[in-house]
Amino acid sequence: MPHRFLRDSFAGRLIYHISRHKYFKHPEEEDDYVIPEKYYKDYKPKKEDYNEVNDNNPYGSETNESDDSDRTLKQEQNGKNEKGYSEEDKNLIIVDWESPDDPDNPKNWPTIERCFFIFEIAFLTTSVYMASAIYTPGIQQIEMEFKITQPVASLGVFAFVLGYGIGPIFFSPLSENATFGRSSIYIITLFIFFILQIPTALVKNIAGFVILRFLGGFFASPCLATGAASVSDVTKGQYLPAALATWSIGAVAGPSMGPFFGAILSVKGGWRWCFWFMLILSGFSLIVFFFFLPETYAPTLLARKAKRLRAKTGNEKITSRGLLDNERTSKKQLAIETFWRPIEITILEPVVLLIDVYIAMVYSVLYLFFEVFPIYFVETKHFTIVELGVAFLSLLIGVLIAACFYIPAIYQKFTVPILKGKQIFPEVFIPIAIIGGTLFASGLFIFGWSATTYTHWIGPIIGVAVTSSGTFLIFQTLFNYMGASFKNEYLASVFASNDLIRSTIGSVFPIFGSYVFTNLSIKKFPVALGSTVLACIATAMIAIPILFYMNGPKLRARSKYAK
Repeated sequence: MPHRFLRDSFAGRLIYHISRHKYFKHPEEEDDYVIPEKYYKDYKPKKEDYNEVNDNNPYGSETNESDDSDRTLKQEQNGKNEKGYSEEDKNLIIVDWESPDDPDNPKNWPTIERCFFIFEIAFLTTSVYMASAIYTPGIQQIEMEFKITQPVASLGVFAFVLGYGIGPIFFSPLSENATFGRSSIYIITLFIFFILQIPTALVKNIAGFVILRFLGGFFASPCLATGAASVSDVTKGQYLPAALATWSIGAVAGPSMGPFFGAILSVKGGWRWCFWFMLILSGFSLIVFFFFLPETYAPTLLARKAKRLRAKTGNEKITSRGLLDNERTSKKQLAIETFWRPIEITILEPVVLLIDVYIAMVYSVLYLFFEVFPIYFVETKHFTIVELGVAFLSLLIGVLIAACFYIPAIYQKFTVPILKGKQIFPEVFIPIAIIGGTLFASGLFIFGWSATTYTHWIGPIIGVAVTSSGTFLIFQTLFNYMGASFKNEYLASVFASNDLIRSTIGSVFPIFGSYVFTNLSIKKFPVALGSTVLACIATAMIAIPILFYMNGPKLRARSKYAK
């Protein structure tokens, strides 16, 4: 295990502070460290010490020197740069990476370390995402024990999904604050999630169950909302879409594997054992990540480095951009960025609104499967609870197949041109999104009309796999399209908006989802008409990526948030 994984972990930082910086020292704290000239008190800052550096746009090539010169000239003419730093900041020493190849920059870590970190985030995402629907195979046990109906028992899924839709509004801005960073938020919220599994497993009434599920979803949300940002922390821009796709497999594996393990646990130990299992799994994750999940957010790492250099040299002029931003951001500005900006972007940006609606529909269908599977596989095909859990793995199989095609394709369409120095536009992702939309709608048709009372169950399984493969392609391409379309400083708000809308809408579908299919049931085709309604809506919504492909540049030109 690399030393930095332990040194920069939550445990490493705790030991570092408790020991008063005796253990887990950084290079600049060692006695043999040679302090760069620019950090001394009597050093007179030069222009290159306070000029803005490249924003590291993950979806474009590096800014060249002429761009930096033009930007610096404009800043000098205006007396203030685009981050709000004024002439007086020329007296400050802004800490940055020592060079483009600085080994402390997470983007420069060895490949094996970056891959291991992405695996950690994917595993963390899977281990808490499983909780969203893990108890659904045992929902009849809950109905009998609490003497409630099926829609009321489904409120547990609704509450959890709603919780992790609301959570990012609070946690995403915190994770992008240099004071907090990402690692500490992951560990603290995971600890609370871990503790919440105990009362959830012991609860005696449905009201308490629903409240605990909401809190569980709320504190599970950081890795679901910020996981992609953590992946981007350690991934160079040209490789980011492929890295995000790898992480997303873990995100999709959770909802697919949850019912699988939930089915086995419900049969062998009862529905409460689903949450004892989550306690064990999240506890294992907590122990591992407490010691070996390092901080990767660059502004946080640089802010810490600035404080160490300030203590080493006694030069109070040493600071970082993250520290300056915190000092100069008022509570009003922070409130606007946290609560209002995601809403404003959703209302004013047609690109964000249309993508949010599309992905919310896709997300809703994914959670509808938790209700329609028992209708067909248990009531019609008489699957056992465990066999029902195995059927849910078809969602994961579809995603894995799609990923096998998507990752090489996006590498050729996105990464290779950037490596050759070509300019890439966001619309490069849209053709694959259209393919994903077609697969998504086709899979719903296949599922609905092959799920008969007289044919083999493999047809609906194939339909589900096709649907989930389309879901994966839609998610990957449209998320990347938004990431490539909007300025970096607004991306947290863009994705928080998407997470809120898709989770809020998707959370209510399990409540009434079963009625969509049972009320439209035909004798030999129990779920055909319900699936057809969804498939027709999905077909119509393919027009959204087509619209972006034809008019994307025009829409971005009208936006004050777009690049």
